[in-house]
Amino acid sequence: MNIILFSRKQVNHNPEQLRTLFATMQRLGLNYTINEDFAAVAENLLDITIPRDRRYDRCAQATDSDVMIPYGGDGTLLEAVQLLPNSEIPVVGINCGRLGYLTADNGEGIEELLERIAKGNISYQQRDMLCVTGDFDYGEKCIALNEVAVHRHGATMISIETFVDDNRIATYHGDGLVISTPTGSTAYSLSAGGPVVDPMCNCFILSPIAPHNLTMRPVVVPNNIAITLRLHSRGGEAFLSADNHTYSLKDGATIHLKRAEEQLILATPHNNTFYDTLREKMMWGVDNR
Repeated sequence: MNIILFSRKQVNHNPEQLRTLFATMQRLGLNYTINEDFAAVAENLLDITIPRDRRYDRCAQATDSDVMIPYGGDGTLLEAVQLLPNSEIPVVGINCGRLGYLTADNGEGIEELLERIAKGNISYQQRDMLCVTGDFDYGEKCIALNEVAVHRHGATMISIETFVDDNRIATYHGDGLVISTPTGSTAYSLSAGGPVVDPMCNCFILSPIAPHNLTMRPVVVPNNIAITLRLHSRGGEAFLSADNHTYSLKDGATIHLKRAEEQLILATPHNNTFYDTLREKMMWGVDNR
């Protein structure tokens, strides 16, 4: 078994956690590969040398027996997902960020977590992702685990004609529109007033951002349909964000969204449920009186 380690320079790395991570992998006989930024941080903090053959830019040599471990916050995990060579590799996030809905392990149980990975004793869930195409420069593929958002550039509001299959829902006038998966319902969509959705639901959520018409409300649609957006921007330009990647849009651009063929295999460390995480992060039930 090979562990694919991923982190970013801007993450607040904990030396004791990293020491435990590397020592436990060695004790369990787990092989690992590590991205260049994370390797540089680990060498500096732990005073170790990581061989060149353990480093990667994109984990293109991964096999079906690998497990990816992003170390950081949810943003680090979202970036790590873009590096996966195929959707058969499970992802187990270690959280050293703030909220951490996706990176559910808080870093205090790294040794136990790795032991469970080595024994194959971790529960996984398959999470839907969005596939995005259209009039923007997205390269080979554009997918998103959390959400896709179209939002204004500058002070001028934008208008987004929105269709589900051949049915026109509305034209959203305002700052933009978030199209979220159930996984992303606790991210940008939540900030825009969208509902919290169990990640096992088969749906997408459309949440307007600061709509000019106050009767506009979030809409939940089935995930087996195609969503089409047509942008009208008097300022001439807008942006599309897919998780933590941003692309420029021109006035008149058409965007197509649908459920991606691949799904993310996301671990639920220590068998925590979505509701356990939600209750903890939202502090529901905490009496602050």
